Amino acid sequence: MRLSIVFTIFRKEITEALRDRITLFVVIVLPMLVYPLMITGVGKLQRSHEATEDKRASIIAVWGEASPLVLEWLRRSNTLTLEIEKGLPDPLRQDFAAKRLTAPRVDESITANRDSQNTLGTNESPVLQAAREVVASRDADAVLVLWPGLSEAMTQHGLGSVSIYHDSVRPSSQKAQDRLSESLDLFRRDLVQQRERERGLVKGFSSALKVRSENIAPPKRRTGQVLGFGLPFVLIMLSATGALYASIDLTAGEKDRTTMQTLLCAPVRPLEIVAGKFFAVWGISLIASIANTASLGFTIGRVAAELGGLSVSPWTVMMVLPCLLPITCTISALFLAVAVLARDAKDAGNFLSATLVVLMMPMGITLAPGVELTAATAFVPMVNVALLVKTIFIGEAQLELAFLTLLAAALYAMLALLFAARAFSQEQVLLGGKGAARALFLPARVDSAPPSPGLALGVFALILVAAFYGSLGLRNLDLVWTILITQYGFFLLPVVALTAWMKFPVRETFSLRLPHWRSVLGCVLLGASSAVAVAGVTMRLLPAPESLVEGMQKLLLLGETPAPLWMVWLVIAVTPALCEETVFRGLILGGFRRLGAWKAIAISALLFSVAHSSIYRLLPTFGLGLIFGYAVWCTRSLYCSIFIHMLNNGLIATLVHSETVAGRLNLQQITVVPWSWTILAAFVVAMGLWLLRPPGQRTQSGSVPSVASRT
Repeated sequence: MRLSIVFTIFRKEITEALRDRITLFVVIVLPMLVYPLMITGVGKLQRSHEATEDKRASIIAVWGEASPLVLEWLRRSNTLTLEIEKGLPDPLRQDFAAKRLTAPRVDESITANRDSQNTLGTNESPVLQAAREVVASRDADAVLVLWPGLSEAMTQHGLGSVSIYHDSVRPSSQKAQDRLSESLDLFRRDLVQQRERERGLVKGFSSALKVRSENIAPPKRRTGQVLGFGLPFVLIMLSATGALYASIDLTAGEKDRTTMQTLLCAPVRPLEIVAGKFFAVWGISLIASIANTASLGFTIGRVAAELGGLSVSPWTVMMVLPCLLPITCTISALFLAVAVLARDAKDAGNFLSATLVVLMMPMGITLAPGVELTAATAFVPMVNVALLVKTIFIGEAQLELAFLTLLAAALYAMLALLFAARAFSQEQVLLGGKGAARALFLPARVDSAPPSPGLALGVFALILVAAFYGSLGLRNLDLVWTILITQYGFFLLPVVALTAWMKFPVRETFSLRLPHWRSVLGCVLLGASSAVAVAGVTMRLLPAPESLVEGMQKLLLLGETPAPLWMVWLVIAVTPALCEETVFRGLILGGFRRLGAWKAIAISALLFSVAHSSIYRLLPTFGLGLIFGYAVWCTRSLYCSIFIHMLNNGLIATLVHSETVAGRLNLQQITVVPWSWTILAAFVVAMGLWLLRPPGQRTQSGSVPSVASRT
């Protein structure tokens, strides 16, 4: 082998590779930017979290014998907030009062360390189980148990006993344990020094106080903490890698092989092309996800069998796979759209490498301690799914937060699919033309053309994400102002602005026609009965928790103190009816009208229910959305759904507001709508639906308009 020839070829290839500015950016500039930003950002986030935890006083639930010496000493600390008997069940309170409970032995290991299969072992003490519930519910950071006989031991120079129950998985709970242990250790030393100055030593004098700290996190939870630290990042990264190479081959690879032009000459639509390619890429990504999940489950099973200290069920691992579905869908669609912008496979590789780095970079914050899945992080792209997987491993997954996370992931997947479809609808992009990428981010305007289904979906996704984050920024405002700004600013204003900019036919898109008097009578019946009929069925299928009921009652009253009834009607009835109906039965229903009556009504109702961001409100709002949509379709008037929506919300708010009426109907004692009320309301709903359509008026055919659809 001639080294001179090798060097010449190397110099040629490296010169050509480095001549490409994109390659230089991906290989040199991007790493120099990403890693400092990621490491610095994670470091700052960690330091900020630690500083916040240092400033916050730990909430300690104190159970058992109220020893004045111990409590007085602990109250001197400004880092501890003592809550006497907080979360203590009544049976345990009686047992402590009767001194039927004794402190665990020094050599007695906590049952949670022995029980590797069950989170709540049957042999665990009731004190430990109760402490775990209090700490898990975030009512307290730790539980301090002062066992019976502690006060007597303090005064008689004996040996007292206390226990600290904490959760090592939660940083705030571990912090509370450290603070308590340090404070009690100082107390013990001070007590020993006092005893050393006195006479009459008794047994246990040199110890004075026995502090026992018990980690209530079971092996399954501690193992989940270890697995949830980095595995979500690895799973998503490997799943995305499978989609990366497939996207390059199916887009830029076809441009290199000149088969893209042949495909464009075939009698197929651009949407059919992108759909076929997307499902191919997504299928490969799903195969990678399944392989990674299966390998993870097998590996954990083998390690658990050998070590015996791990405890993660196969079901927990399998629950991770559904979480990866929407995020792999988002990545596949985004990769497909970005890769088609490249001129060749080399450019596509550079584009997608940079895209992958940008997507993975925010997930670095999931590695920081204290970052948990909350209502605020549930809508952060990529991060939300990683945190959801982390909570599944730990065993803290909450139904509402999981629903919000998967909803947000589905919205981002929808936007990525729409972006990919728009990229494939641009022939100039598919053929590698220059400057065509500018048209991808601005929808084409066609005068007097109604909105397309793709545009309606995109507007819905953007409005919902903006409304969610906007409402988080309005939390410090009064509830009335929060609702008004959210409804008019995030729902109504974007639709009005888009309609004016896109020049939609307002009358046809929003069905702005005056209804017949018979339709108005039907709307009155529907507004007065639809909520009762729908709730009578859906509340039995998925009952709402008490916390949601209390939150809804506070919302309907506009705060802890009931607001005036006229304000309740304005904010709770009129405003949502006007704004939400304009969005869902106006723009969205108008965008899907070409699909036919029931498809358009069902899709708009589904999006309407999803927009309420609660799994417990999903079925009731979907049922109401069907009624609202059917009213608009039959009467060709948006005013009908606005009136039904307003009457529905207003009557419910009035019943909650009026204690006299609620008392006469005995609403306080009703948890489920009685069948008698449900059947009667269903009959009234049927009458209202029958009255909606005026005599001689036919339902809209729902045929596809002549205007070409727009992606």
